[in-house]
Amino acid sequence: MGTVTLGVSIAVPEPHGSLLQERRAGFGDPAAHAIPTHVTLVPPTEVDQDRLPEIEAHLAGVAADSLPFGIRLSGTGTFRPLSPVVFVTLAEGTAGCDRLQARLREESGPLVRELQFPYHPHVTVAHGIAEEAMDRAHEELAGFEAAWTCSSFALYEQGADGVWRKLYDYEFGSGRPISAVPCQGGSPVRSS
Repeated sequence: MGTVTLGVSIAVPEPHGSLLQERRAGFGDPAAHAIPTHVTLVPPTEVDQDRLPEIEAHLAGVAADSLPFGIRLSGTGTFRPLSPVVFVTLAEGTAGCDRLQARLREESGPLVRELQFPYHPHVTVAHGIAEEAMDRAHEELAGFEAAWTCSSFALYEQGADGVWRKLYDYEFGSGRPISAVPCQGGSPVRSS
């Protein structure tokens, strides 16, 4: 039946998601409109397509046992020189994100996988672009602030065109999958 590439993330809500996506595009990041603004819980993971029902049930179970928590973004950070990434920092919510990612990737589940780097929740605003543009992203978003209550996470699928599309949101407390919501700003990402 083939494979699909999935990811699980917390979507950054509007108007912050579109704003950061447009800023990322403005820094010259060609992936800006292919990747909705998010906090990664499970990085891109290739799975057999016939495992989707098992994965969706796992996500629903984790969401059903989860409670909303606050997230606050504040300022910027970077993984350079180890990795060419500039990000907006999570000032609050890291413990909640860490709990979720650990449960989503648990050894008994369908999304078990090792990470290339230790888990560090963040919102990428520049990746793999010229150093001057990375410096600009780091400086220009240093004063960025946003806060919200996180009450769900989302399952995304990467299309053959490289664009990440949200399949479902999984609501905390119920685990109920909610059909994807409209895309951000100028993104070509469309809900199905």
